[in-house]
Amino acid sequence: MTAIIDYDAGNIKSVEKAVRYLGKEAVVTADPAELLAADRVILPGVGAFGDAMKRLHALGLVEVIQRIAESGTPFLGICLGLQLLFEKSEESRGVPGLGLLKGEILRLPDAPGLKVPHIGWNSLKYPNPGRLFRGVPEDSYVYFVHSYYLKAQEQDIVTATTEYGTLVHASVESGNIFACQFHPEKSSEAGLTILENFLSI
Repeated sequence: MTAIIDYDAGNIKSVEKAVRYLGKEAVVTADPAELLAADRVILPGVGAFGDAMKRLHALGLVEVIQRIAESGTPFLGICLGLQLLFEKSEESRGVPGLGLLKGEILRLPDAPGLKVPHIGWNSLKYPNPGRLFRGVPEDSYVYFVHSYYLKAQEQDIVTATTEYGTLVHASVESGNIFACQFHPEKSSEAGLTILENFLSI
């Protein structure tokens, strides 16, 4: 069973739909017992960093997520879900993230001809091998919607990058923790392969 964390963030339904499309059982829940009992857990999300952390605290899910991460259960953050795994974000100064991984979330720089938010398809490079990208060739295109990007402190956890006015750390892997800044559930065949790889871990 794959549990998708329900904390009133956008995009939860499309992740659930994609998991079911791949033939896997999915439950959308904020129940700690269900989350802790799941075979794997997904933290999706579209929205603001500070609001999301406030909601996770209000639901008592910060400690639950930390316990899941420590337990070795495969855990996937998507978009805002990636950002929340890190220590802090320029979007919400003074609000600590989950701090499961080291790094910070910065605003995409203004650059000629590039709009912020970044909405659209970008290709990926693989600086380090990542289990999510088995069968997904380098330079595959995936779909992004974001105004803030990850700068990870530890380069060896970065499994995919893209360029959008700066080098964006687009995906990370550290032990049982995986995360994508892009939306695999909206990234056509490549995205479904990425999700399927996670669901088979």
